[in-house]
Amino acid sequence: MAQESRPIDALEVELKYSVSDFQMIRAALERLGALGASLDWETDIYYAAPNRPFEQTDEALRLRRSRDRLWLTYKGPRLDPHSKSRREVEVELHSSAFFDQAGILLEHLGYFPITSLYKERTRFHLPWEGYEVTVSLDNVHQVGTFVELETRVPETKLAEARRALARLAASLGLKDPERRSYLELYWDRLHQLPPNDLGPFV
Repeated sequence: MAQESRPIDALEVELKYSVSDFQMIRAALERLGALGASLDWETDIYYAAPNRPFEQTDEALRLRRSRDRLWLTYKGPRLDPHSKSRREVEVELHSSAFFDQAGILLEHLGYFPITSLYKERTRFHLPWEGYEVTVSLDNVHQVGTFVELETRVPETKLAEARRALARLAASLGLKDPERRSYLELYWDRLHQLPPNDLGPFV
């Protein structure tokens, strides 16, 4: 199982944008020399905490399964009003048995699954202004299509990295960043639909 090396003390700096299609984004990434274009799928199972409401504390806990990786992720509150930058802790799970055991462990501790989301994700890698940026083109089932720009930096470089990502977004023609998570967007969509049009959870 492939493993991505991530500094323990780094922050996830992220900007996300809703888009109607990916064709222009792909063309702009090619012009900038982006590498990769690897297609993957991800299923996220989100959990609620027994002792505090994550929707109020702006935290998240999920199990994620992709083609090559299984892992548990905790996301802390967003660190600024302009982006989705957070402190993130990930634990790699090296087999499906570990993945299942992690879910059982969480439920024994009082955490319970609230929903799951599925997305198809195409990743590009792009050096930009001294940062290694991952650009993800996401088609999220029952939510929409989005572009995510992400890098990881020490806390001292948070503002600088956010400005660099904003300049990259402008060069890709992206406007009006979306600060809501995919889970928040999903819940918002559910509240806007009539009950007979909600569809099953993924």
